[in-house]
This record gives sequence, structure tokens and C-alpha cells, in this order.
Amino acid sequence: MFTEIMAAAGVLALLTVVPGPDMAVVTKRAVSAGWHDGLRTVGGITAGLLVWGVLTVAGLAAVLAASATAYTVVKLLGAGYLLFLGAQALWQSRRGGRPAAAAPDATTPRGNPWRTGLVSNVLNPKIAVFYTGLLPTLAPHSLPSHLGMALLAVLHAALTLVWLGGYVMVLAKARAFFERPTVRRVLDRVTGVVLIGFGLKVATADS
Repeated sequence: MFTEIMAAAGVLALLTVVPGPDMAVVTKRAVSAGWHDGLRTVGGITAGLLVWGVLTVAGLAAVLAASATAYTVVKLLGAGYLLFLGAQALWQSRRGGRPAAAAPDATTPRGNPWRTGLVSNVLNPKIAVFYTGLLPTLAPHSLPSHLGMALLAVLHAALTLVWLGGYVMVLAKARAFFERPTVRRVLDRVTGVVLIGFGLKVATADS
């Protein structure tokens, strides 16, 4: 069983480090508001993964993955949220070059960072497809199916927490650089475009 778990951990680790909407959301929050908000956003993302883990074990994620209507509704909600975050970043970039004394909070994102991470993850139907399609094939055969999938869901959440948490701390070390008005403006524009791109990709993706 240990060998199976380690093999599954390797696959999950590779999937975790691939850049995606979660990393873009974390980057935007950590650079704009600091590492505290960045870690809270990571906490929300991790909680979202655990929500999907529970739904997968309960069988509800499979229903979503199999229902074209339910999948489309969640997909469009998730795409709309990513588009909103991207548009917000682009709007903030218009004021990102102003002196800090003139607009101290102009580029600070609004809203609860934990909720931002949670919502962006819960409204990603690809996780439902990923969990229901991949986790059963990676689960240790020596464990009951639901226990094996639950174990891997927790493992994936833990890997995400460590990876994105470490990423936030790296960003924190370089925050003085990112706080330069020109750099902040460029970063807001880049993250805004990336988030909008992910939003359009989610909206146009097939189930």
C-alpha cells in the first residue's frame, strides 16, 4: 500500500505544481495585499479541494461530472468569477502607478481572501472530473474505494497547501520589488489577462 500511495503522491504533486487559476489568484492577492492575505487565499483554495473531496466520496461529484446541465452551470459560474477577478486586476492596474501617498489602498483587493480562494476552487468543475476520473485509478487497492479516494483527496489538499504556501512566502521575500508602481501595474495587467484567459478557457471547455 505504501508504494501505491507514494506513486499516487508523485502524480498528484506533478498536477499540483502545474500553473493554473489557483496560482494566478494567489499571486494577485499575495503581491497586492501581502503574505497574510496570500496564505488566507491558499487556505480557502485548500478548503475548496476538501469540499470536492467530500463530494467525490459521497458520489455527488460523479453526478456533476455526468450531468451536462449541472456541469455547464458550475462551469459558467466559475468562468464568470475568474473573469470578474481578471477585470478587477486590470481596473486596479490603471491606478497602480500612482504614488502610495496619493492612493495607499488603490491596488489592494477587496473581499475576504479566504472566501476568494474557496469560491474560485469550488466553482471549478474540472476538479470534479479530475477527482472522479483519476482518484479511483490511483487509490490503493488494499483500502475500500471510498477510503482510498478520501485519503488521496486529503493528500492532494496537503500538497496544494504546502506548494502554494511556499510560493506565497517566496513572493513575500520579493514584495519590495513588486511594490514598485511600474512593476505593480505590469503585474496587475499580466495577472488580469491570465485570469481572463483562464475564465474564457473554463467557459469554452467541453465537459
